[in-house]
Amino acid sequence: MKIKRIAIVGGGTAGWLAANHLGVELSRDPEIDITLIESKDIPVIGVGEGTVPQIKATLKKFGISEVDLLASCDATFKQGIKFANWMDTKKYGANHFYYHPFSSPHPSGFDVTNYWLHNKSVCDYSQLSEIHTLAELNCSPKQIASPPFMGVVDYAYHFNAAKFSDLLARNAREKFSVKHRSETIIAVEREASGDIIALRFASGITEAFDFYIDCTGFAALLIGEALDVPFLNKSNHILTDTALALQEPTSEHEELFPYTLATAHQAGWIWDIPLTTRRGIGFVYSSAFMSEDEAVQEFSTYVGRDLQQANLRRVPMKIGYRERFWERNCVALGLAQGFVEPLEATSILVTDFCAQLLARSFPQYKDDIPQLSEYCNQVVSYTWERVMDFVQLHYCISDRRDSDFWIENTEKTPLSPILQERLARWKIAAPKRNDFFSTFDIFGVENYLFVLYGMHYPTRPGRLGQLEAERSAALIRELQQKATSNARNLLSHRTWLVELKKAMASQSR
Repeated sequence: MKIKRIAIVGGGTAGWLAANHLGVELSRDPEIDITLIESKDIPVIGVGEGTVPQIKATLKKFGISEVDLLASCDATFKQGIKFANWMDTKKYGANHFYYHPFSSPHPSGFDVTNYWLHNKSVCDYSQLSEIHTLAELNCSPKQIASPPFMGVVDYAYHFNAAKFSDLLARNAREKFSVKHRSETIIAVEREASGDIIALRFASGITEAFDFYIDCTGFAALLIGEALDVPFLNKSNHILTDTALALQEPTSEHEELFPYTLATAHQAGWIWDIPLTTRRGIGFVYSSAFMSEDEAVQEFSTYVGRDLQQANLRRVPMKIGYRERFWERNCVALGLAQGFVEPLEATSILVTDFCAQLLARSFPQYKDDIPQLSEYCNQVVSYTWERVMDFVQLHYCISDRRDSDFWIENTEKTPLSPILQERLARWKIAAPKRNDFFSTFDIFGVENYLFVLYGMHYPTRPGRLGQLEAERSAALIRELQQKATSNARNLLSHRTWLVELKKAMASQSR
């Protein structure tokens, strides 16, 4: 039987990413009918407001312009993540930080890591990227004349998650004829084989589809409740389990930092994300090591005002993923599929990756499902495991021992066999590209290098020849000169966005 009718159950970023990816890949088939069904009774979580550069390729694929994103989603630029206080403050100072920038630490493509391991006093490791300098000076990554989705340095975005979902929804409806319905599901009907055959709605309607995509968030109405696919709990690896989210209004005259700020505290960390109209701030913590009252008190200190009566949104975090993201004629995306705390903007990244994987592997006939689902399940499971590794890396290699939370993370929390083996090898030799043999390692050698050496991982320096040393030193000097030059020629982050707004206003007159 040919698959013609597709139901995406649930909206938000996950649902509409799926709608657009499927729309792009399946639009050539006139028999395909895609319907997104969401309930007004179920709120969207929507705390994820940070992305990585891959989102630019996705937006271009969908036919969404960069100007539309910036103008309609309160968007700002993100050049990376600034990690503050993730190391022992007695050893490195109260203001210690490092960057995980969106760039390579290999100037002109040459690996200077071994030289740096011999000469760490030359610069912080993240200064092997010019983003370090530009971000510290709050520079825009783009010039006024930069083409869409291109800049002097690489970048991603921060945006209002609800407005981003609306942008994706409008695009899916207008470009790919995706239908949009408001219904509340009260039952999921299955046939004897186990496949889902229909959805029963509170309105009294029962409707059949051929294929179902579960984007119902943590509720996982289809993949979890109806199909009973087990959830693999990873809370023994990632200890944080709760977030308190706050939206803090800002003045249009305040400068915007072009990065996500991630500040560690005694039982977790705080995200701080600038949008054009507000800051999205979240206090991530482990409830096993900090009470909610203590969390609110610590959060209040960070924000600079008492948050006891503030409209804090409490978000419980289930760390882990489904044993299978594709079961029979149902695929789970977004929070229904899995979740790891938002330290490296993984939620949108993994959802986007999996939605594209599904769209490019979408079965034409029901008989195709067993072969395609087996392969895709292997890919997604591997991807989740490596994402968990990368998030855990930030905790397990810290030298903080100032609380039970950090002692547990650094001395007692188990590591996956792959992360354990890699860390042991990286004490002997620095990471290389061929250490990451799978194309499904979403985080690769550059990502690991910035985190490992931002956190002073003790890799033994290798042999260093004179030619390598001279070339490395020269390339680092050139990079720093280039960063200083670019900083002089770039507008501030806020100014660039204001100038864009002025240009758009003049064109509309």
